[in-house]
Amino acid sequence: MKTDELARLERRLGYTFSDRSRLELALTHRSCGSRNNERLEFLGDSIVNFVIAEALFERFPDAREGQLSRLRARMVRGATLAEIGREFQLGDCLRLGSGELKSGGYRRESILADAVEAIIGAIYLDAGMEACRERIRSWFTDRLAGLSTTDQQNKDPKTRLQEFLQARQNPLPKYRVLNIEGDAHDQVFTVVCELESLDLSSEGQGPSRRGAEQQAARFALEKLGVDSQ
Repeated sequence: MKTDELARLERRLGYTFSDRSRLELALTHRSCGSRNNERLEFLGDSIVNFVIAEALFERFPDAREGQLSRLRARMVRGATLAEIGREFQLGDCLRLGSGELKSGGYRRESILADAVEAIIGAIYLDAGMEACRERIRSWFTDRLAGLSTTDQQNKDPKTRLQEFLQARQNPLPKYRVLNIEGDAHDQVFTVVCELESLDLSSEGQGPSRRGAEQQAARFALEKLGVDSQ
């Protein structure tokens, strides 16, 4: 990978590596061979779980263990880590084998999430826990600020829409893909959410079918006059 590309990524991360080979390894998927980011991913997974747990413990002093566990699971799940990876434009920097290149691995949620964890592990090895903690908290600032210990507020739009309909004994929504645009590594999905019993529909877009469905469900909740995040 070109030096200037790594430098641009470091600026997006807000961290400059003293040993840039660690960053290169964190970006190397197992499809490239035996020297890959899996061990760094293992390390980063443990670190991000601890740092987010610590942040939640401080932020919600009256929350019960179960509430904290649910909030942490939301923060460190693959979908959230992949969102952060997309914000860093990691897809442009990943080193993938030919098979993953052809199948659009640059945009795959699991690969992006694993790379974020590997980068966390690489920062820890490069500079220690304090630097690692500072970066993780910075990356998660807005997401942590939007959390609440009220369970309803922490449910995703699809779950909230389903529960809204079930409570009124209405049929569940139907999701249908309308269109897929872009190259394999840079796709945009358009999905419609149909509520036949209420004669209502809404459309959503996203880099994955799941993401598009969540947006469509969010818009449906708005049309129904239900507060949605």
